[in-house]
Amino acid sequence: MTDESPSRLELLHFARRVVIQQAKAALAQLDRWIAEEQRREAERRRGEEMRPPAPEWLIERGLDKKNLVAVHAGGCWKVTKSGRCVGLSRAQALDALRQHVPACSQCRPDTALGFLE
Repeated sequence: MTDESPSRLELLHFARRVVIQQAKAALAQLDRWIAEEQRREAERRRGEEMRPPAPEWLIERGLDKKNLVAVHAGGCWKVTKSGRCVGLSRAQALDALRQHVPACSQCRPDTALGFLE
């Protein structure tokens, strides 16, 4: 009866092949993750580049959309993300102030626009 079990050297070579196979699979997975993250980053950059510039002036509307609440400077911290603000041109902001739409007491768009009643 002969001993047909693999030798220690054969087992070590087998273990080496398994480690190489697992390392290749792990590297392939890492490469997929890197490629996916690069794609996301490129998409985010494209989105930022394509985003229109923030409006310089805003008008805040009330809940009924007809009631004009206030004129704001574009970067006013008081403006909420409620979707009730619409971007304005400089001329439109001045016109709204002329029509007695109140200026925001925090960002003072009337002062920035040089509007004097």
